[in-house]
Amino acid sequence: MRATSSPTADGGIAERISGLGRFAVRLSWPFKPALLDAVWAVFSAGNLIAIFALAGWETVPFLMAAMFGAMVWHARRKLTAEQESHRVSEENARLLATQRRFLQDASHQLRTPITIALGHAELLAGGLTGRQEGHDIEVVLGELNRLRRIAERLLVIAAAEGPEFLQREAVELDSFTMEILRRWRPTADRRWQLGRLDKVTVQADRERLGLAVDALLENAVRHTASGDVIKLSVVAVGYGLPVRMIVADAGQGIPAELLRHVFDRFRSGDNGPPRGTGLGLALVSAVARAHGGDVLVHSIPGQGSEFEVLLPTRSPPLALPPGPAPGKLAGADAADGRLARKP
Repeated sequence: MRATSSPTADGGIAERISGLGRFAVRLSWPFKPALLDAVWAVFSAGNLIAIFALAGWETVPFLMAAMFGAMVWHARRKLTAEQESHRVSEENARLLATQRRFLQDASHQLRTPITIALGHAELLAGGLTGRQEGHDIEVVLGELNRLRRIAERLLVIAAAEGPEFLQREAVELDSFTMEILRRWRPTADRRWQLGRLDKVTVQADRERLGLAVDALLENAVRHTASGDVIKLSVVAVGYGLPVRMIVADAGQGIPAELLRHVFDRFRSGDNGPPRGTGLGLALVSAVARAHGGDVLVHSIPGQGSEFEVLLPTRSPPLALPPGPAPGKLAGADAADGRLARKP
């Protein structure tokens, strides 16, 4: 028969439990879970032996003390891990903010000397008469213009996550697309076409959205040849669904292994030497996401590519017949020059 605990014994047990609790609180990371397992195994074995060896042994108080100690220790470890995770998150946010500030500062600092050098190079080009000298100065002008575009696009990409990046207004995408096509038609010998133009209005930054579409058209011109088709469309597929601005071309296409990287900075959709800034598609992605949308690409080498800028809309589109299913590739139809979708 077990002995009955006296008030003095109860006070001693409570003091021992309190002492164990204070000791458990002092235990924290980096103690490993294996240490607690070992202590628990030793305690359980000793307690089991004491039950049979000592007639007056009280098991419950010590079991409660052990459970309390384990709970406090695990809570302490969890708190330490959460603090470490919070510290790492803050450090990552600080590094990203530092990177954005660097890109903004570098772009600002580069624009002035590039503009000055470009102006002097243009003055020199006007006074040169030799054929070789003229060719050399054209190379200089081309590279300076490329540097200027890099600086401008870096500035846009760096500012894309800022709260004041967008100045939203109502933009009618059908007329907006026609205006862009009229502006681009004289710039390259391509078969410029308008596809389906649904009449839909979105809240967007007209200037930023124009930069994104310009970058897509510049990319399409770069990867097509004279006479190839470049087609612009605006498709509203249903109420509450994103509006799709589509730029499709019948050019060389993008290899499958490069598709996942085309929106990375300083990457292109081919394995050849860089022919652009390497920032155009990264700019498109930054602008689309700043609007709460996204950008997708579908391509088959030798048949062409199709880029879709998805923009959220709050107003219902017109009740029109359903458009082509998203994700189909546009290729060139040799019979009538229209873009056909590959099944």
